[in-house]
Amino acid sequence: MKKCLGAIRKASDEFGLIEEGDRIAVGVSGGKDSVALLYALSEYKNYSKVNFEFFGLCVDLGNEGFDVSEIKEIAAEKSIEFHVAKTEISKIVFDVRDEKNPCSLCAKLRKGALINEAKKHGANKVALGHHRDDLLETFIISLIYEGRLNALKPMTYLDRQKVHQIRPFIYLEEKHIISFVKRYNLPISKSFCPIDGETKREEAKKLIKDIVKKNKKAREIMMTAITKKENYSLW
Repeated sequence: MKKCLGAIRKASDEFGLIEEGDRIAVGVSGGKDSVALLYALSEYKNYSKVNFEFFGLCVDLGNEGFDVSEIKEIAAEKSIEFHVAKTEISKIVFDVRDEKNPCSLCAKLRKGALINEAKKHGANKVALGHHRDDLLETFIISLIYEGRLNALKPMTYLDRQKVHQIRPFIYLEEKHIISFVKRYNLPISKSFCPIDGETKREEAKKLIKDIVKKNKKAREIMMTAITKKENYSLW
């Protein structure tokens, strides 16, 4: 718990992620990261001097078998407001469009649905469960597959939607989330994505693991490359 709350506090203090009067929609996919963030924010709120509101929001993609009933029960036990937005995004991506590279379109549609639904419930910020490992993997994906240097930002203002997108776990290592979920026996919902585990992100994850075997400090060095502008030596 201390690792999670400490990471949220550090990111919030440094980037102004959680401020007085905020109403935050926590995007809950059903995976460990988003469920952990929802649970951790309920504890953070108890200790924070900042007065803010938050609620859980799940975008149901329409995959057969997807179920967040146990997550809703945990939310109810913690008195956390929780909403589910049902969509047919999976059908659009895999059946109607039959995309060869479905992840990009799925992410775009899911993000749009999440933000629209968040605004319906009065949110001015949308919190995502991306952690430090996601940050490094995105950096690798952008470099190798997209030919650009890009990294997830702690906070982004979405001008068209007039909301801020925040990542309170951006400094937190994935291993601490795994321990957190086990420690508090948090329910995780299977994604039922047809291509789960076969993405470029999985390839990047494996690549980083191989690099770390040769250099144990590789993750910390990559974080330095991302966060320290004075280290940039680019054209």
